[in-house]
Amino acid sequence: MDELQFLREQQVNPLLIEKVEEFRKNYPVEEKVKKRVVKPGIPFYGKEILEMAIAALLEGQNLLLSGPKATGKNILAENLAYIFNRPSYNVSFHVNTNSGDLIGTDTFENNEVKLRKGSIYRCAQYGGFGILDEINMAKNDAVSVLHATLDYRRSIDVPGYDKIDLHPAARFIGTMNYGYAGTKELNEALVSRFLVIDMPAQTAQSLEFILRKNYEDLKPEALEQFIGLFLDLQLKADNGEISTKALDLRGLLAAIGVIRWGLAPIQAVRMGVTNKSFDMFEKEIIDDVVMTRIPKEWSRADIFQA
Repeated sequence: MDELQFLREQQVNPLLIEKVEEFRKNYPVEEKVKKRVVKPGIPFYGKEILEMAIAALLEGQNLLLSGPKATGKNILAENLAYIFNRPSYNVSFHVNTNSGDLIGTDTFENNEVKLRKGSIYRCAQYGGFGILDEINMAKNDAVSVLHATLDYRRSIDVPGYDKIDLHPAARFIGTMNYGYAGTKELNEALVSRFLVIDMPAQTAQSLEFILRKNYEDLKPEALEQFIGLFLDLQLKADNGEISTKALDLRGLLAAIGVIRWGLAPIQAVRMGVTNKSFDMFEKEIIDDVVMTRIPKEWSRADIFQA
């Protein structure tokens, strides 16, 4: 099985693919963390973005993926870890995240104090890809401990324990949304340690790639309507008519999957899209968009080929 075939299908630079294959051979995954190498549920579509990201990671740089909701930041991060065949370690930042959560804390084991290693420590130890989700929600004192980890020093100084150097295959990928409650501007010292990719909005081409990869037997008309539905909602969100709550690609994919079990498409889409909003006025707007794309009389037979 060619795990990089989806890169070839998108005509990603063959030299980059060749160097990725060398990387995978040079840095085999330790047996104890192989279960952390996970194939993403959704392949990432976007030749230019993939090429930028792969080139940066091959160079040994860390990445910061910025952009609004539903641009595929986490999907890209998961795909990159899989492309490079690395164990992934997810850290979801919030206002209460502290340095101990990242590096580790003391714990009492077998009558002695030991370090209970955090995700960043394990990522450094096993050459993993650390996915720093919503990094702009973290307090400065939490991310400041990452400065030496993310720059040329590539090390972690654990208070009370030895300093450790990062495994040569270790990389960090941060993600950040704009304007979410609790988010803030990242300081210059942190941003300078990343190469930044501004993620573009979904297009008809990217949505078609994702939908076909997940549901190969979608009928052409159904495929067209699901793509149109997402783009219609994306446009309304861009114009400020609705929030981004219903702009949920995972929800749309899940709704399509539920239809396989015989649920009416309109009901499935309401579960996966419309009901993500809890504001009655907004929900009515979303439902109007859904009903223009997904007829009430549609059934499973209208969605999937026999």
